[in-house]
Amino acid sequence: MSEFTINIPSDVKLIMDKLEDAGYEAYVVGGCVRDSVLGLEPKDWDLTTSAKPEEIKAVFKDYSLVEIGEQHGTIGVILDGVAYEITTYRIDGNYSDSRHPESVSFTDNLELDLSRRDFTVNAVAYSEKRGIVDPFNGMSDLRYNALRCVGNPDERFTEDPLRIMRALRFASVYNLSIEGNTAFSIVRNRLLLSKISVERIASELTKTLCGQSINFILRRYKDIFSVFLPEIVATFDCEQNNPHHNKSVWRHITASVSNIEPNPLLRVVMLLHDIGKPLALRTDSNGVDHFKGHNHFSAVLAKSALERLKFPTRFIEDTVTLIEYHDVRFNGSGRQIKHVMNKIGTENFARLMKIQRADVLAQSRYMRETKLLNIDNAEKEFNSILESGECFQLKNLGINGSDLIHLGITEGKEIGSILELLLDAVIDGTIENNSVELKKLALQIHRMKKEP
Repeated sequence: MSEFTINIPSDVKLIMDKLEDAGYEAYVVGGCVRDSVLGLEPKDWDLTTSAKPEEIKAVFKDYSLVEIGEQHGTIGVILDGVAYEITTYRIDGNYSDSRHPESVSFTDNLELDLSRRDFTVNAVAYSEKRGIVDPFNGMSDLRYNALRCVGNPDERFTEDPLRIMRALRFASVYNLSIEGNTAFSIVRNRLLLSKISVERIASELTKTLCGQSINFILRRYKDIFSVFLPEIVATFDCEQNNPHHNKSVWRHITASVSNIEPNPLLRVVMLLHDIGKPLALRTDSNGVDHFKGHNHFSAVLAKSALERLKFPTRFIEDTVTLIEYHDVRFNGSGRQIKHVMNKIGTENFARLMKIQRADVLAQSRYMRETKLLNIDNAEKEFNSILESGECFQLKNLGINGSDLIHLGITEGKEIGSILELLLDAVIDGTIENNSVELKKLALQIHRMKKEP
């Protein structure tokens, strides 16, 4: 493969040239090589070299350096505001904390360095001078869309169990098939994920969910996801004997995840939107299953799961809100749409339209066209409300708290209550959104509240 070439950015090439000119070997390695081979634009460029950390610093003594990773052989060189990591060829010691090696020793042998890496597709190095170095046939695995561990998969996953999640992410994002021994080892070692911080799990989960092959990955490796999301287990064998569905709850969930755009929030919503169905399941006398209130159960379970995984507060709030409202049946009423817009906000309403489409497309074909038409009509009405500036929230109301105070209504809770009642009246069309009429109604409500 020496004829293979990679288009290396000028700053990266400068770093490699300076190391080579000083008498050392230098390669780009790992993900940037993998992505280049796949025809993708690398996000980061990592370099490896035969130079020891002190020698790297000497070569780049006139540059700004980042030395935080020096004990593990990594020196950062800053060019044009970008930090490029240069790591000395090394051999790792034991991983007692399931993340970092207890010790590292430096070596002059690139192949020994590559042997410590997780997967063959990440154990490929390249330089313009020497071409591809691929001792574990990573290029061949890329050609055949295969993902396999370097060496013994049990050892790789024991060293760092997060590699289990990374394997699922690579398979999902790059549409790779996980090789048999690696796949069996993933399942066999899945409980090691309990050693990993929930923040790292959450980060890998969202990236995995946004992959093109997520439907298959969720189905094939559901037992892996259940280690840190036990809330999904009850959905695996929960059938839906209902004309609206032709899949089990879990199969419906996995299909709906892949039906929506690869946005982390939207895909997490689809992953969790129906996890409460087993709790809501009721079968009528005709043998038809019903799941009334499943959105509430799902929202509660989702909140608990996301808090446990330490997702950001706003992310959790939006996810829970969208799950709570995902099953709203829109009937074309502008009043209904404005009430929902008031409750969840315009950004979440726009998301809700995407969520409902993905949900419907993962169901049976029963009434599908009617359901999709209702969603289309709701979205048109939503856009019309936005364009016309119709009132659907307090900030658009023709009266505010100061106005009520001037009318002699001074108690804080009453002010809030009256404003909400006025907004409901405007949305329902029982009163015009103008200050004169709203003040009259506010005083009427105030007097009624004061009557014994």
